[in-house]
Amino acid sequence: MTTSELASLVCSTNLSSIPQPAIEEAKNSLLNYMGVAIGASRHAMIDMLLDVTHEWGRNQEAQVLGRPERVDIYTASMANGMSAHIFDYDDTLLDTVLHPSAPVFPALMAYAEKHEVSGRDMLAAFVLGVEVSQRIGQVVYPSSYDKGWHMTGHVGQFGAAVSVGCLMGLSTEQMQHALGIAATQPVGLREMFGTYTKPFHPGRASANGLLAALLAQKGFTSSTQSLEALRGFLRVTSEATDFSRLTSEWGANWEIMKNSYKPFPCGIVIHPAIDAAVNLHKKGVSADNVERIEIEVNPLVLELTGKKTPRDGLEAKFSVFHCVAAGLLDGWVGLVQFEDSRVTAEDVVEMRSRVHATIDTGIAEDQVRVKAYEKCGKVHELFIEHAIGSIENPMTKEQLVQKFVGATQGILDRAHQENLIEETWNLDKAASLKNLVSICAASE
Repeated sequence: MTTSELASLVCSTNLSSIPQPAIEEAKNSLLNYMGVAIGASRHAMIDMLLDVTHEWGRNQEAQVLGRPERVDIYTASMANGMSAHIFDYDDTLLDTVLHPSAPVFPALMAYAEKHEVSGRDMLAAFVLGVEVSQRIGQVVYPSSYDKGWHMTGHVGQFGAAVSVGCLMGLSTEQMQHALGIAATQPVGLREMFGTYTKPFHPGRASANGLLAALLAQKGFTSSTQSLEALRGFLRVTSEATDFSRLTSEWGANWEIMKNSYKPFPCGIVIHPAIDAAVNLHKKGVSADNVERIEIEVNPLVLELTGKKTPRDGLEAKFSVFHCVAAGLLDGWVGLVQFEDSRVTAEDVVEMRSRVHATIDTGIAEDQVRVKAYEKCGKVHELFIEHAIGSIENPMTKEQLVQKFVGATQGILDRAHQENLIEETWNLDKAASLKNLVSICAASE
């Protein structure tokens, strides 16, 4: 009865009952989401998608963030989900490595825009969508991840389906079917990391979840045991056998409160090493004087980001060697450090050759131990216990605003940036998303 119980819990949760702290965290997630989505909106990936889909539907129902185009809600979900993940800069629930906003907000905002949903209801529905996708993620992780599934595409469609379904007012039976339609649409192989297809995963998950909710509303049916059945989602895609997390302690705490935000636009397991490299730079350690850098990392770091010779910016996002080199040379690792020209620059390539990594199973995923050996014989040692952006060392609201401004520079002018920030902080008081969405269109 797991799928049935989960659907019942979702449908019995009144959107008005979502506590204000969770709504406030949803606003943080929204600002971060819009920043990274608008920032990447002019990427060639989005051009390609819109070129392919422009004949599919002529309904101008929803905004493509950061661009002048308005498209149907299905295409908007795809485009805005992809752009949110292009920079690898979106939010993360660290215990499953799930990026919750990229698959949920695009579908939710497209539907809410078309149907003039209030800002608070949209934010509350987001909290529920994140709750369901993260709980499913906690059941299947790490088994599904080890099998090669990309968590954000693998479970993100459930969050999109539930959040949109809540706004629709689906019945418990319809929500069961929405979960079932979502369950049969997992997307995302880890093999695709470092290619255009990785951002496709959350875009597709968002559109899949939206479609699941829309079909369920029409009476489209699925298995009512789509999660727990012998040939259902949980058992087919993982080795999981304990499904209690799906429904236990529902409403006691909200998973959105554990969300974290990236200070650096790359794989999150690299962040401790970047933090250390930036700290070395601040301490006056010059790359010219460094003979060798040794880093000790969690095993997952080299599994995910062990590319020693990345060829472009996308591959560099999965290279701890590049990120340490760039962090020491430049004193920061931002969007500029992942431009192809910087990745292939002579000083970065040469510095990468001096970075050496070893595995230490006793080091957590948000930790790193670093030794920098200078040519004169001096050794600098650092241990990062909790990297900036982790739950224990979170980014401040002011840092989130700075990140948003930096990510959207060149697409939104300063007035639009300030208006969008203000609109986001007050969205729970807005009758609709009309003002918010109008600001998201390109201004430069």
